[in-house]
Parts: sequence; C-alpha cells; structure tokens
Amino acid sequence: MPYVLTVDQKGSRRHPDRVADVLPELNDAVPTVLAFERTAGDEFQGVLAESGQVVDVVLRLVRSGGWSIGVGAGPVQTPLPPSTRAGAGPAFLSARRAVDAAKQRSARLAVRGAVPADAGDAQAVLSALAVVVDRRSEQAWEAIALVADGRTQAEAAAVLGISRQAVGQRLSAALWELEQELRATAARLLTRAAG
Repeated sequence: MPYVLTVDQKGSRRHPDRVADVLPELNDAVPTVLAFERTAGDEFQGVLAESGQVVDVVLRLVRSGGWSIGVGAGPVQTPLPPSTRAGAGPAFLSARRAVDAAKQRSARLAVRGAVPADAGDAQAVLSALAVVVDRRSEQAWEAIALVADGRTQAEAAAVLGISRQAVGQRLSAALWELEQELRATAARLLTRAAG
C-alpha cells in the first residue's frame, strides 16, 4: 500500500525557495514509487512504498527544518501515472488534508489514513520523534551519523577525538535508542493506518 507525502515550505513568502534543493536530495536518498516533484509553488509531493521509508523522509525533513509535512496512508488509483502531480485516490486526498492540518500543529506534521485511529497514533509517535530530532545538538548528530553508519562507539570516539563514554553520553542525551524504538513503532502504525 503506497504512502503519499505532501510537503509545504513554511514562510516561503519571506524565505528563498528550498524546494528545488530538497527534491534531488530526497529522490537520491530513498526509493520512490513516484518521484518527489513540485506540485505547486512551494509545495511538493512524492509516493513511497514502505512505511519505514516514510519515517525516514519525515525525520529528514524535520531535521532540515522549515516544512509542514502531510502523510496520506491508503490506496491510490492504479495504474499509477508517470508523474506524481497526476496521481489520484484516497491517499492523495488524505495527504492534502494532512498537510493542511500540519500547518496548525506545533510539530508541523500530520497523518491521515484509511484507518483514522491508527493514523492518529502514527501522527502522535511521529510528532514525538520530531521533538526528539529537533532538539539535538550538532555534537549529538556527529555521534549518531557515525554509529548509524555501522561504527562502534569506540570507533566513533576515535574519529571524533573524544572518549567512548563521551560518545555514549551524546547518544544518550540525543535519545538515540528511543528513536530506534519509536521509528519501528511509527512504521507499524503507518502500515495499519493504510488499511
């Protein structure tokens, strides 16, 4: 079951357009069913196949800041068109409602889906993840990048020129383990929300 993401740049009238920069970054980083592309003005949309990929993209956008993120979970009309802009179906409508709702929420993200209760639960978990990601220091991100790349804490410490304990403290302060647990939970809830 595909997932539609509709994303709108916050404050685009006061800030330079960032859509052109983020599109190739997202399309290179994650496999898509339909590529991320600009739909209108400062808004873009893409279709993903896996709930875990949705979590990755949402957190990538939260970290970069400045986006309202709507996730639509559910069916789409098939056969799929060659362009995201031409897509239709319940997931596209849900993503539109979600991005509109996201603009009114402090976390700036919302989920709408075929199963509303599960979509609400997915939204709550993704919002908690957004808070965790948004509050991290650059030092925490350095440690996370190394550990997420497969290095041990000792190897990360050697690269950063700090002690293994300091790496552990950075990961702990960043709630790295909690993020891993919440990512899996968010992905499961998104799957359920799609019906």
